[in-house]
Amino acid sequence: MTRYILLATAKGLVIYEKQGSEWIYWAHHFLGISVSIALQDPHSKDWWVCLDHKHWGPKLHCTSDCGKTWREVTAPKYPEDAQVELGVSATLKYIWTIAFGNTPGVVYLGTEPGGLFRSQDHGAHFELVQELWDHPTRPEHWFGGGRNYAGIHSIVVDPNQDHHVYVGVSCAGVFEANEQGGVWEVRNQGLKADFLPNPLAKAGHDPHRLMACRSNPLVMWQQNHCGIFRSVDGGHNWEDVTDKEERGRYGFALGIDHQNPLRAWVIPATSDAQRIALNQSLFVMYTEDGGKSWHERRNGLPQNHCFDIVLRHALDVKGTELVFGTSGGSLYYSPDDGASWQSLNHHLPRVFSAKMV
Repeated sequence: MTRYILLATAKGLVIYEKQGSEWIYWAHHFLGISVSIALQDPHSKDWWVCLDHKHWGPKLHCTSDCGKTWREVTAPKYPEDAQVELGVSATLKYIWTIAFGNTPGVVYLGTEPGGLFRSQDHGAHFELVQELWDHPTRPEHWFGGGRNYAGIHSIVVDPNQDHHVYVGVSCAGVFEANEQGGVWEVRNQGLKADFLPNPLAKAGHDPHRLMACRSNPLVMWQQNHCGIFRSVDGGHNWEDVTDKEERGRYGFALGIDHQNPLRAWVIPATSDAQRIALNQSLFVMYTEDGGKSWHERRNGLPQNHCFDIVLRHALDVKGTELVFGTSGGSLYYSPDDGASWQSLNHHLPRVFSAKMV
């Protein structure tokens, strides 16, 4: 079976192919157009990409033949009466992420300004999840982090129930839909938001990346603006598992082991104001005991004068293999849980997402 790495970059979709034991630069699509994310539908094996045109706005494209041909999928639209704030109509600004349901054809999109869209027919029709859009915390407690408005960047679908969904919102926090999808609950208990007047506020938190272990979905992880957090009860309560030296207190990327709920990887960065590699050294932190202890993985990564960071979707874990791309256009691969790293490229555009398929 042919294997690929899909890289969403600021200048198009870059694809690497596994040839023997080597990853080889294979193809480039949508040259010059920013791609916010690229993922594979686990059912159809189609590749989906979200484009961020400077003039035409967000666009969706899909391929069933590894990029030989592409078809455009109509991007969602907010209802005419939807307002992002009083007197300001909601319009699609950015597609942050895609998630696929357990039922073939179910597709979720996370967008700015904080809307979750759902399709049940492979993207032929998308509808705004109105119950989340109308959540009572939105008017006062949803706001933009690095962008003008709040954005849904993480979507976690319960592997046993399509309507049971979690979202990570920057900035608002974690929200969970019940199994019917009609009621959304705030799941920020135990988080802290040092940038708010009340760090323990119900909403207004900034999870940078949210994930759940597929083999044990009650175990959830997040790399937050203010630390690394873990939950063992489906997000009802979060525990701060940041390392004692607080190396992982700030960062974006998160990878987890979907078979072993105790294992996770993060890539530290400095503060929000600087956003460079911690101490100008690029390294990965790894835990195998649920965050009780963390270990640095530096072998093969630049340790001096490095300004790169790794964005929220730009780290992927598949078995013992890891791959990540950086804000400065470097690409690294590890075959051994991150113990050692190989450089695949140093001259790519800014990498927004990396996915092994």
